This record gives sequence, structure tokens and C-alpha cells, in this order.
Amino acid sequence: MKIVTYNVNGLRSRISQFGSLHKLLTSFDADIICLQETKLRRQELTADLAMADGYESYYSCTRTVDKGRTGYAGVATFCRVKSAFSSHEVALPIAAEEGFTGLLENSLNGKGEAHEGLGDFTKDDLLKVDNEGRCVVTDHGHFVLFNLYGPRAECDDAQRIQFKLTFYKILQKRWESLLLQGRRIIVVGDLNIAPTALDRCDAGPDFEKNEFRRWFRSILVECRGPFNDVFRTKHPDRKEAFTCWPQNTGAEEFNYGSRIDHILCAGSCLHQEHDLQGHSFMNCHVMECDILTQYRRWKPGNTLRWKGGRSIKLEGSDHAPVLTRLLGIPDIAHHSTPTLSARYIPMIRGLQQTLVSVLMKRQVAEQSKSFEMSGSISDENIRIEMGNERVKRSFENCSTSGVSHVESCPSNLESEGSEHSQSAPSNGTKKKARKNQWSQLSLRSFFQKSSNLRDSADNSNNDISISQEDIPQSDYHSSDTPVVDVQSSSSQQDELNSSASTQDRCELNSCSLEKEKTNVALLEWRRIQQVMQNSIPLCKGHSEPCVARVVKKQGPNFGRRFYVCARAEGPASNSEANCGYFKWADSKSRHK
Repeated sequence: MKIVTYNVNGLRSRISQFGSLHKLLTSFDADIICLQETKLRRQELTADLAMADGYESYYSCTRTVDKGRTGYAGVATFCRVKSAFSSHEVALPIAAEEGFTGLLENSLNGKGEAHEGLGDFTKDDLLKVDNEGRCVVTDHGHFVLFNLYGPRAECDDAQRIQFKLTFYKILQKRWESLLLQGRRIIVVGDLNIAPTALDRCDAGPDFEKNEFRRWFRSILVECRGPFNDVFRTKHPDRKEAFTCWPQNTGAEEFNYGSRIDHILCAGSCLHQEHDLQGHSFMNCHVMECDILTQYRRWKPGNTLRWKGGRSIKLEGSDHAPVLTRLLGIPDIAHHSTPTLSARYIPMIRGLQQTLVSVLMKRQVAEQSKSFEMSGSISDENIRIEMGNERVKRSFENCSTSGVSHVESCPSNLESEGSEHSQSAPSNGTKKKARKNQWSQLSLRSFFQKSSNLRDSADNSNNDISISQEDIPQSDYHSSDTPVVDVQSSSSQQDELNSSASTQDRCELNSCSLEKEKTNVALLEWRRIQQVMQNSIPLCKGHSEPCVARVVKKQGPNFGRRFYVCARAEGPASNSEANCGYFKWADSKSRHK
């Protein structure tokens, strides 16, 4: 059985990197995949972010509305299973809980009350640690799995330091309660703690005095605690085994980071002889543990940053996954996926139902439209058939009177079929009858197909005569012949040509002016760049141009610009790494 823990630094980004959630998960080839820092709110969960074929998922999202914490943190546990119902697989949990205090919905105690052993903490403290979406607990029968994203606290942030202390105190109480019940515990995730100097690139003299490191070491078996640090147990002397690197300093190029992503385990083995010496879950069931360095952003052979590699986009998280493999974990009784499963989230189930309803509505609308079209066509067919019948009757009447009366029959027929389209002339003005595409053809058209062009010419003459009659008699006399003023037309054409020529010249002048302004702006920008380039200092270690930074941390220097060595951060013993040069951009300058 394989378990992987991975701080994805934004699940959307990793899904985009791999192409889909399913491809991301299958790349690990693991039975249980625990992700941290998903950066998703519950209302943002959709099927493409939470559901993948062959996996059951369990999410914990940020609930707090504190400034800067919305959409922050978040963890998710994905379990690879053949079936989510009536399954005997260990990977499919028999129970799942969001948070670890018991106060949130779907708690393992099923009561919505604080778990046993947490009575020393207030309800507000318990809810506060769970509301940031930092833990999912899944019960797999043989062990209880904690997927954690530990809080980060700067050394000068007293509020977050207190929150981090409370977080781990409550968590430790929960672990102790489960161990007293005889349960086995596996803890995975980004705990934001490097336990020893071997796990940190720049461990200083005060490194061991950190209260969180002291707490971490106190729960390990080396200090008579219940937990094994699985990686260090398997690799006690491995150096530079880091899982996280700062993004803004390029430290990954020199593997200058820290090991803060962990896998811990506690409890007895699954053998019946519990009193055998040396038997434990760690010794009997943990086969291996390692860091999946192939997921690092920095790949061997990449161009170094200060040698033109700044334009290279590094895809991936600033963390590396950690893998452990378990042996001898038997199947458990048949069970189904817990209610915390993402398949039961209303946003996902409701979305699927909404899509079905939309498709149904669209199908009904298309059917209705087809019915309307068929009905309208039927109506038109009826009208055409009625018109044809009238044509037939008129033709028969004309036939009884002889061929010489054919000319007079069409007029009678036309007047019968267009009683709503003709109106009496008003003020001596003739109006043409409106004809649509369904108007009936006259008998005359059947006998005079060869004279279409002549009819068109006659119609044009008729239109001219009508337009002339529309003109008032006081201004125009029908007996006069219209005369075209050639001289006036010629002068108007000259004025138009002159106007067009003037407009063209204005447009050319405008384009030339815009081009000149652009050239001036370009030259000025090049001059500014040259001045800026000349003002950039050279670092003392490599005599290379520095890079400008801005202080983003709140304080007296917030917003100030400064210059640092352009090379990636690395150990001081490496001459290729950052030399540590520092200079303020303003008059107040100092060297680091």
C-alpha cells in the first residue's frame, strides 16, 4: 500500500500543469494521496476539481472570513478504490472527518461535540483551528490517517505564533486520546517544522531553541514520544534531503531548502503477538519512505538564472512529494464511502442535476419548435392548396368562355385573393400592393414567362411615374421635361475631390505626427533604461548587475526598493551561489 503527501501550492495550478486531476493523481501510482494547500473554498469545488474516475475524495476547505485567510490553506485526501460501495479495500475509509476537534459536520463521534480529551480548550479555540481547513481525518480500520497542513508563523507575529501553539496542543491531545483507545495513527502533511539542523539548509546557533522544534522532537520515539519520523528512521544520516524551497530566491537551483513535509506513525503492529520485542507498526509494516525529487520545479540541465535562465518558466509546486510504502495491511469488512465524500457535496451533485435539467429543457424546447414549424408549414400548405383550387375554378370558368377571355380572368382572380393587400388611392397617389413570398401567381405569368425583362422595364417606368405623381403640382409640372445641370454637377464633383484630397493630407499629417511622437517616446524610454542600467550597482562577490526588489512586509521600510545579488540563494561555501550583497535604492544605503 502506497501513501503520498504533497503540498501542491494551489490545486488548480497542478491540474493545469498535468492536464487533469486524474492525470495528476495517477502520476503517483499511490493508493492514498494527501494534498495540502489546495487554496479552494467549498463553494468553488466543482467536479473537475474534486472528482476523478477510480478515486474517492474528502475535502476540508477554509471557513474563516479573516482578512488574508479566505481561500487559503485547504487539504484533500484522495483514495484509489475499485468501488465506493460495499468494498473491502483498506484505501477506502470507513469514516472521514473534516477537522480534528469533532465540532464540524461529519465528525467521527457523530455528535458534533468536542472529542474526548479536549475539554481543557474553549469552543472558540477548537472552532478556530478547524475553520482554516487544515485537516482531514480518515479511518481506514487498521489505522487512522491525519492529512495536515500546519500553520506558518513569522517570528514577529505573536498572534499567529499563539495560533500555531494552540493548533498543535489540541492536535496532540487528540492523538493521545486515540492511542489510549489502542488505535494506530499515521500523520502526513506539511507541518511547517524542520525538526533538526540536518533538515534545514541554514540552521543557525539559535535553531534548536525554537519552541515548535522542541515540541516536534518531544513526540518522537527518540525523546520517548509515541511517533516515528518515518523518513529519518529509514535515512538517519542523509543530508540535503529537503522538501521545500523558497520561490523568490531561486534556492531550488542549489537545493537550498528545508524538510518540513513529514510522514509519522505510531502504534503497535498488526501481529497477534504484541509483546514481541522490536515489534511496532514502524518496524513491521513500513517498507520504505523517500522524497519524490522528480516533481521538483528545477530540473537538471536547466539554464541558471543569472546566465539567461530567468525567462524559463518553472512549473510545479515549491514542495516535493513524500512517499511511504506499507506492507502486510489486510483487507477489512465490506463498507461504503463516508458521507464526507466529495460525491455528496451539493455543489457537485446539484451541478450534475442542473445539467440534466438543462438538457431536458433544451430537448423540450427543440421539440416544441419543431412542432411549431410543422404547424406553420401545414397552414401554408393549406393556403396554397386553397389558392390552387381557386386558380383551377377560375381557369375552368375562363375555358368555358373561350380563350379570348383569358386576359380578363387573371384580374378577377387577383382581386379575389388580395382583398387585404389593396387599398383605395388617396390624394391621387398610387400605392403598390404589398406582396409576400406566399402571394399567388396570376394566370398571366404562366402565359408570359418569356416577357419577364419587358415586365421589369415596365415596372421601372411605372415606379418613375408614381414618384413623379407624388411631387406637389406647385413645384413640378408633369408636362415639363427634366433637364440635368451638367455644370452644377461638375462643380460639385470638383468640390468633393478637393475635400477628399484635403482629408487625405490631414490623415497623412496625423499619421506622421503620431509616428514622430512614438519615436520620441521610444528614444526617451531607452534613455531612461540606460540611466537605470547605469545606476544599478554591481554585487561585491561576482561584480555582476544586481536585481531590484521591493519590501512587501508591513513596517517602517514597507515599499522601499533595494538591490541584491542576482544569483540564486545557496550555501555560503558555494562561490556560485548568492554572495549576500544588499543595498537600498535610496540615499539611505547599507551593506548586508
